[in-house]
Amino acid sequence: MQLILRTVVIFTALWLVLRVGGKRQVAQMDAFDLVTVIVLGGVVTQGILQEDYSLVSALVAVGLVTFLAIGLSLLSWRSERLGRLIDGQPTILLRYGQPDEVAMRAERISMGNLLGAAREHGLRSLDEADLVVLEPDGAFSFFTKDSADESDGEDAEDHRAKAV
Repeated sequence: MQLILRTVVIFTALWLVLRVGGKRQVAQMDAFDLVTVIVLGGVVTQGILQEDYSLVSALVAVGLVTFLAIGLSLLSWRSERLGRLIDGQPTILLRYGQPDEVAMRAERISMGNLLGAAREHGLRSLDEADLVVLEPDGAFSFFTKDSADESDGEDAEDHRAKAV
C-alpha cells in the first residue's frame, strides 16, 4: 500500500512540475534537459521504490504510473473543464498582427522567441501573421493574413487547414 501511495504522490508532483514549468519548457528540451530528465527518472524510481528494488515492485510502480496517465487522459477526454486543467489550453500571442504582451509575459515568450518561431514557419516578419497561438504542447501555430482573407465564408476547419 505504501508503494501505491508513494507512486501516486510522485506522479502528481511530476505532473504539477510540468504544468508549472510552462508549455515552451517541455517543447524546447535540449541535451542538458534530456540528461536532467534521465537523472530525474532515477530519483523518482528511488522515491517510489524506496529500498525495495524487487521486480514485482518495479512492475507495480510502472503499471500504476501507466494507469494514472491513462486515467488523466480519460478524464481530459470526458470533461472539457478537466481537459483544460490537465492538458492546458492554447494561448493567443498575436491577434490581427498585434502581439499580446500580457499573454507573452504570462507564457514567458520573448519577442525574439516569437520572431524565431515565425522564421521556422517560413515567415519573414510578424507582419505576415494574422494570428499566432501557443498550443498546450508548446508548439506555435501561425495563421497568415492570406489564409485569413481566403477563409471568408469558410468554416474554422478549412481556415485551420490553410494555416502555416
